[in-house]
This record gives sequence, C-alpha cells and structure tokens, in this order.
Amino acid sequence: MLQKVRKSIATTIAALALAILPAVALTAPAFAATGVEDNLKCGSNLQLGDNCSTAVEGGTQGIEDIVTTVINIFSVIVGIVSVIMIIYGGFRYVTSGGDSGNVSSAKNTIIYAVIGLVVVALAQFIVQFVLDKVTSAGV
Repeated sequence: MLQKVRKSIATTIAALALAILPAVALTAPAFAATGVEDNLKCGSNLQLGDNCSTAVEGGTQGIEDIVTTVINIFSVIVGIVSVIMIIYGGFRYVTSGGDSGNVSSAKNTIIYAVIGLVVVALAQFIVQFVLDKVTSAGV
C-alpha cells in the first residue's frame, strides 16, 4: 500500500513537472519579445525605465500591438487551462484503479490537453507570421 502511495506521488510530481515546463516554454517568449522589440526600435539610446515605443509611434498603440497583446493573453489563458487539464488527467489516471473506462477517459483528457498546447503554440507562430506580412506590405 505504501509503495502505491509513493508511486502515485512520484507520478503526480512528474506529471506536474512535465505539464508546467511546456506552458512556461510557450508563454515566456511571447512576453519577453516585447522588450526586445522596444530595444530594437530605440537603438542604443534606451535607458532604464524609458518606453521608446510610445515615443517612436507618437504615443498611440497600433493595431499590431493590440492584436499581439490579445493573442498573448489568450494564449496564456489557454496554456494555463491546458496545464490544469493535464494535471487533472494525470490525477485521474493515477487514481483509476485499473478500470479501463477511467483509464481511457484520463488518457483522452491528457491527449486533448496536449493538443491544446500544440494548437496554442502554432497559433502564436501563425499570428506573428500574418502580422509580419500585413505590416510589411503596408510600408
């Protein structure tokens, strides 16, 4: 009995680690890229606390920035929900007790949550590609 409890705790910890790492890897670049973009617009004259993007664009936020912000927020929300569903599916898998119906249901939950993470990652790339093409065509 104690071995089963230890094994289920170890499996849960492993599932948490595997669930959290992809979410962090998918959402962190989306937020980190905005600071790099500001530095590229300003050049080397950017000082601590300065926001060059508003000075360069005259203080207005472009449609590209708004769409990017909305997509990033949506991606973070979907990523968090996917991670929660992976954890929930892992918990159901561990506690299924060998019942084939519960095991298949838990596996489907995990598979669909991973598919959701993949869709979010692809959506980031597709939206960025389309925004780059639309904004470069307008210049």
